[in-house]
Amino acid sequence: MATKSDPNYKIIAENRRARFDYFIESDLEVGIVLTGSEVKSLRTGQSNIAESYASTENGELWLINSYIAAYKQAGVFGHEERRRRKLLVSRKELSRLWQAVGREGMTLIPLVMYFNDRGMVKLKIGVAKGKKNHDKRESDAKRDWGRQKQRLLKQG
Repeated sequence: MATKSDPNYKIIAENRRARFDYFIESDLEVGIVLTGSEVKSLRTGQSNIAESYASTENGELWLINSYIAAYKQAGVFGHEERRRRKLLVSRKELSRLWQAVGREGMTLIPLVMYFNDRGMVKLKIGVAKGKKNHDKRESDAKRDWGRQKQRLLKQG
């Protein structure tokens, strides 16, 4: 994965709620199959992966319910905004993901969509387990305590 210090690395969309709503067990960088108008639209930064998820169907990995805004200059050759997009992953990784979802009750959540150092669109997906309400309250309290601690350290 490209680092944030790389000049070509650019975050397109980030799912900030994912770490609040889920325990992220592991993550994986995957490619994504896009049309030309989708890539042009992503370069302008008009996308959202907050409500989307990944699913294994018929031996393939799909990104479902992601939003990429229509590219006006494409005209009739444009794309559907919320279409299913195929994710590119090795067979070995696909079988590992399929087992995690099937046996262990995990969910595949997109975390970050970005341009890597070569200008290719990549997606980082996380293998995650949903948090219960008491887990969310606990992480809220932990975050608030961290903020309060930082304020106290700055003052004193």
